[in-house]
Amino acid sequence: MGENSTATRIAVGIDGQPGRYDVTIGHGVLAGLPEALGEKATRVAVIHPRTLRALGRTVNQQLAAVGLRPLLIEVPDGENAKTAETLTMCWALLGQAGFTRSDAVVGLGGGAVTDLAGFVAASWLRGVPVVQVSTTLLGMVDAAVGGKTGINTAEGKNLVGAFHPPSAVICDLDALRTLPHADLVAGLGEVVKCGLIADPVILDLIQDDPSAATTWDSGVLRDLVQRAVAVKAKVVTNDLKESGEREFLNYGHTFAHGVEQVEQYTWRHGEAVSVGLMYVARLGELAGRTPPELVARHTAALGALGLPRTYRGDRWPALLAAMGRDKKNRGDLMRFIVLDDLAKPGRLEGPEPSMLEEAYRLISE
Repeated sequence: MGENSTATRIAVGIDGQPGRYDVTIGHGVLAGLPEALGEKATRVAVIHPRTLRALGRTVNQQLAAVGLRPLLIEVPDGENAKTAETLTMCWALLGQAGFTRSDAVVGLGGGAVTDLAGFVAASWLRGVPVVQVSTTLLGMVDAAVGGKTGINTAEGKNLVGAFHPPSAVICDLDALRTLPHADLVAGLGEVVKCGLIADPVILDLIQDDPSAATTWDSGVLRDLVQRAVAVKAKVVTNDLKESGEREFLNYGHTFAHGVEQVEQYTWRHGEAVSVGLMYVARLGELAGRTPPELVARHTAALGALGLPRTYRGDRWPALLAAMGRDKKNRGDLMRFIVLDDLAKPGRLEGPEPSMLEEAYRLISE
């Protein structure tokens, strides 16, 4: 496949230190899964959604062929997998199969599955290895990289979890061939975020050729994936546990997670992030932090992809309550990431309630 046939490896973490791993990006790189699991594992739990049952069987055969003992664990699709009930089921199956600390977990699927699989691995015997095999664009550029794991509760998204870096991440771009186009486009919401906070070339690539940016096997999309992963890898290497600059990766996410909760997780994450980016751009502008021309850049980049930039205007009380439970908050102090300029993120603490509501009004339909 020409330029697409060569794998790219991006390191996360510092050479020679615990928690370092590679993110492998390319076409056909799923073949490297046995090598990524290493030589110690005997049993491997492959956690996958129902929609990837056929791929799960293929991986099962791949692992069995090299002498491993795979255990397929099928979980619900999407955010429905990220529940305490599903987590408990996974624990039970690992216990029944006799999983030890030298065995491993594979998260095969999108962001919800990699979040769940990572938490299963983090919590089983206080931590076993996990290899994340992302099959969606959103998972490749966001959830699978960085070691954040967790589940949702009735009170909010990702409120229960752990930091547990994977042993490896595999982003096989061939998996995008069958990804619904709407899901591919939605995943680019996180890519735009990376362009805004760190790598403006991402925005140029998208606005110069939106069609190529949304084509699964294009060189442009591969470049976008690599650039977005590189942004996250650099930030995570410097701040694994979100005590400093890793918070910048949450740009737009306070509002986005609120939308997801209010909409009962019927919105795609990347679409919610898109609206969240517009909200925080307007909030930053109202606070005198974000230049008007940068707000316009948000609108142009997201608009080029056809991503949503507005939200219904009758949900403010519920959204405000959801944002009040965001993990970036400290006590009763609400905190947002805003942009002081392109690729210059900062923190906005304790904005006035009237400012929060006005930013909502500006993006309301």
